[in-house]
Amino acid sequence: MDIGKVGELKEFIEACKSNPSLLHTPSLSFFKTYLLSLGANIPPQPKTEPVVVDDHDIIESDIELDNTDLVKPDNDPPQKMGNPSAQVTEDQRDAAQLAKSKALDALSQGYFDQALDLLTEAILLNPHSAILYATRASVFIKLKKPNAAIRDADTALKINPDSAKGYKIRGLSRAMLGLWREALSDLHVASKIDYDEEIGVALKKVEPNVHKIEEHRRKYERLRKQKEQKKAQPKKQPQDEAQDKDAFSALKDGKVIGIHSVGELETKLNAATKTSRLAILYFTATWCGPCRHISPLYTSLAEKYRRVVFLKVDIDEAVDVAARWKISSVPTFFFVKNGKEVDSVVGADKNTLERKIAQHADPL
Repeated sequence: MDIGKVGELKEFIEACKSNPSLLHTPSLSFFKTYLLSLGANIPPQPKTEPVVVDDHDIIESDIELDNTDLVKPDNDPPQKMGNPSAQVTEDQRDAAQLAKSKALDALSQGYFDQALDLLTEAILLNPHSAILYATRASVFIKLKKPNAAIRDADTALKINPDSAKGYKIRGLSRAMLGLWREALSDLHVASKIDYDEEIGVALKKVEPNVHKIEEHRRKYERLRKQKEQKKAQPKKQPQDEAQDKDAFSALKDGKVIGIHSVGELETKLNAATKTSRLAILYFTATWCGPCRHISPLYTSLAEKYRRVVFLKVDIDEAVDVAARWKISSVPTFFFVKNGKEVDSVVGADKNTLERKIAQHADPL
């Protein structure tokens, strides 16, 4: 017999000795039959303990939301903005108004890119006009670029905090991104200032989604409390030294670490501080549309910035963590360095997120 095959047979026998259950593998039934014919005593196949599932752990992970008209977040470079401190002459105001008129004409004919160029020209001429920013934001909406629209709407509202169009466009943009609570807040303000039919249509879609999300979170919190009440003697947390040891071993470069409790989060943040690393805390939820788009990016950023600690929290699973950090919307990112929050980002804007990481992370 070939010496190599004898060696393989020997390895197989050793494997069977260390794990006799291998003999119950269907593909080895011929060998098992042979051993039995020789009078061998084969240990019975071990019984598999049934998995007991607590009924209170079974809840719907997804909510049936009206996700029609959702779009992927636009990650284009930020559009040109005017200089807010610039002095504007009367001639510049007139030129800006003329550019705006041409833009509206182009918009009525469906020439969206031309309208954008003209409105940008108008904004650069008169950067103090809230309506110019709000109008350009409305064009970005038509082009399915909600992040760009939000940037313009934010600027419009800084110039004029009572801009109904600013709130309306920002609300519509946030709805396109699945940021339902924020969208509802903006649309409610817009409707109080200057209600129109478009706002009404949007509210009929956004309000039911927000109600479903809130009901889902109340249900999850109720079940979580019931489960905690059933625990007669909760296990004690390991000593601080053991926690630090586990945390250091868990800080694997290039990986996203899931967080499920306040204690676990504190352990990871302490370890990040001791190793002089930036930690990013990403709050997400299964029902969040933008989160589904940003999560793969977050994973790729963890692989790129291997000395940064990337943490991830599902707000419905780790309610105590979300409550401690006062989370009102997702996705939300907090940047923690040396135990202190140094920055934050709300929403799924790829450019902003990566720029913040590069800004706060230590050089590779």
